[in-house]
Amino acid sequence: MSRTTIVRLLAFVASLSVLGLVAVSAQTSAKKSTPVAPAKSAAAEKTARAIFAGGCFWCMEGPFDKLSGVLSTTSGYIAGSKKDPTYQEVSAGWTGHTEAVEIVYDPARISYEKLLDVFWHNIDPTVKNAQFCDQGSQYRSGIFYTDPAQKAAAETSRAVIDRSKTFKGEIVTEITAATVFYPAEDYHQDYYVKNPIRYNYYRTGCGRDARLKQLWGDKAGVGSK
Repeated sequence: MSRTTIVRLLAFVASLSVLGLVAVSAQTSAKKSTPVAPAKSAAAEKTARAIFAGGCFWCMEGPFDKLSGVLSTTSGYIAGSKKDPTYQEVSAGWTGHTEAVEIVYDPARISYEKLLDVFWHNIDPTVKNAQFCDQGSQYRSGIFYTDPAQKAAAETSRAVIDRSKTFKGEIVTEITAATVFYPAEDYHQDYYVKNPIRYNYYRTGCGRDARLKQLWGDKAGVGSK
């Protein structure tokens, strides 16, 4: 069952319940402003960002939010041709964008290599243009590097995964230079925190955790210790 179907079903259930959950039809809040290049400051110089695509962005914030040294995660869209895309446009599959998360982190406290390790263990790298129950290029997995050092680290990590994997299948996750990252609508941000019942229903129904366990065993969702 796809995320769109699950969300529609949950919206119907929510309208009949007394739990006070906000219906999807009410979740049409304004989109975050299009990002602009921030002025450099001493604080900004001490942070870095990583951009990963792993299917549904709802499911990709939590694993990084848990990490010491991660300062923020933002769900959004990247790698397409449409400027300022909406969720409806991206989910229709014609913009070229994929759902992704932008991670702002302190490189003095956590390395990009650690973020890569957690990323790999939260995706199915053997599937092209899909992740779990969600189908289409808008759900493709990818690493979007921001400089040559990130590119080299990403390619090294992919080679390590390819050599050490215990599952069959070619690694098809793309490694591509980052383009403009567009933050998604406000109601998508921290969705797993704001709407835990809906989120867990979707995640379980999509078979994400079962597939991750099949692929990665004890490292599923967390990476190497």
